[in-house]
Amino acid sequence: MLKRKKLRHNEYYDMQFHFDSLYAQSANGQNFYGLIDLMQSDENIRLAYRNIKRNTGSSTAGYDELTIEDISQLSVVEVVSTIQRMFERYVPKAVRRVYIPKTNGKTRPLGIPTIWDRLFQQCILQVLEPICEARFYKHSYGFRSIRSTHHAKARFETLINRACLYHFILENIPSNALIAERVSRLGDVR
Repeated sequence: MLKRKKLRHNEYYDMQFHFDSLYAQSANGQNFYGLIDLMQSDENIRLAYRNIKRNTGSSTAGYDELTIEDISQLSVVEVVSTIQRMFERYVPKAVRRVYIPKTNGKTRPLGIPTIWDRLFQQCILQVLEPICEARFYKHSYGFRSIRSTHHAKARFETLINRACLYHFILENIPSNALIAERVSRLGDVR
């Protein structure tokens, strides 16, 4: 469903042709020049705004305490011109640091950029993503927009079944237990 919405938004802002073209050129090994013009185009900025707005994190304020609701009070022309000015000389703002609790009782730091930085970075991501995606190995699953752990597991199971092997999955094993086991088998450790 999410992929279908993304495609619909890309087509609505007339960007899908550009993204498909970038993907095809990248798959053919071509180099790219002048991508900034595409990154700062009105359509790309409006698409970035749409993608950020639909993200649930857009209501989380950054260091400047602005959210997407504050940006939505501005006209489209004001938002587009602000982002285009950022392309002239971009200096990222400070990020707001929050700590997210983990299951083991510890916390994990998370940096939340300002909403303007998120919009700017989204403009760049939308143009670079099809270029990079075309050059990735087809069985690479980490941190990719169209891949997930479910895809990796399905591929793993396909390969296991093809080779007529059996497998088991270990979950939630503390890494220090694995390291201790590995070290105990080494004997002379210095």
